Amino acid sequence: MSKRIIILLTVLFSAFLTENVFAQDPLFTQFYANPLYLNPALAGAARCPRICLNYRNQWPGIDGTTYTTYSASYDQHVDAISGGLGLLVTHDDAGNKGILKTTNISGMYSFLLPVSRTFSLKFAAQGTWFQKKIDWNRLTFGDMIDPSRGFVYNTNEVKRLDQKSGIDISAGALGYSKYIFVGFAAHHLTQPDEGLLGKAPLPMKITGHAGAVIPIGDKSSEVSISPNILFQQQQNFQQLNIGMYVTKGPIVGGLWYRNRDSFIILLGIQQHFFKLGYSYDITSSKLTNTTAGSHEFSFALNFECKKKIKKFRTVNCPSF
Repeated sequence: MSKRIIILLTVLFSAFLTENVFAQDPLFTQFYANPLYLNPALAGAARCPRICLNYRNQWPGIDGTTYTTYSASYDQHVDAISGGLGLLVTHDDAGNKGILKTTNISGMYSFLLPVSRTFSLKFAAQGTWFQKKIDWNRLTFGDMIDPSRGFVYNTNEVKRLDQKSGIDISAGALGYSKYIFVGFAAHHLTQPDEGLLGKAPLPMKITGHAGAVIPIGDKSSEVSISPNILFQQQQNFQQLNIGMYVTKGPIVGGLWYRNRDSFIILLGIQQHFFKLGYSYDITSSKLTNTTAGSHEFSFALNFECKKKIKKFRTVNCPSF
C-alpha cells in the first residue's frame, strides 16, 4: 500500500517540477446530469429553475489515492434577456485526501435563437474564476526515506507557491429540434497558467456531443430510447463515449462503451420535480481488481416557474 502512495505522489510531484506541464479537467460520467459542466449552452435548457448536484469517487480501491470531485449548479431561462443564466461550482480533490485541490466558480449566459418552428440554436459564453492549492506539509520526497526506517528525515526540497488563481473563458453552442440535439463546447480558450512550480497552462478542451430521443410505441407506454455519442479532446487525451439510455416511465437505464478501457452502467429515477442517478465505471484493463472502478451520484431538483410568456422549446435531451 505504501508503495502505491509513494508512486502516485512521485508522479504528481514530478509533474509540478517539470518546466512545462499540462493539466487535465476532472471527468463526469453522467454528463447530461451535469449539463453546465458539459456545455454552457445548456444553461436554461429546461426553462424553469434547476439545481444539479454531482459527486464522483474515482478508484476507491486504492487506499489513500482516490480522486473525488464535487459539483453544484443552478440555471434557468429568463425571457427578458432571451436566454439562460447559469452558475456552476466544482471542487476536485486529488491524491491522498486532498493534497492537491482545485476549485472553480463559473457564471454563464446562453442566448436562444429560434431558427424555425422546429429548430433552435443556443450560443453561450462562460467566465470562470479558479484556484489551485497544494498542501506541502503532506508531501513526501525521496531524501526523507531511510532504507530501514522509512520516512524519518526532513526534506531539503524548497517550498514554492502553495496556491494559484486566475480567470478562464469558455464558450459553447447547441442546436436542437424536438427529437435531435447536437452540441459543441470549447473550454479554456485562454489556456490559463495553473503552475505552482513552473509554467503549467491548462490546455483547451474540445467537446462534441449529439443524440436523439426516440419514443417507442404510443404515449401511454412511456418508453423511449436515446442513442448518443460524446467526444472530448484535451491536449493528447481523447475520450469517446458511445451508448444509449432506455427510459420506461420514471426508470432510466444506460450503458456506454468508452475508449476501449471501460464500460459504464447507469440506473436512475426521474419524476417531474426531481431525479436521482447512480453510475459505475467498470475498468476493463488490468487495473480492474485494484481500482474498484469509479462511482458517481447525481441529484437534481426542477422547480415550477411562471406561466410561459414567450414560446420556448426545451431541449429534449437525456437527464443523466
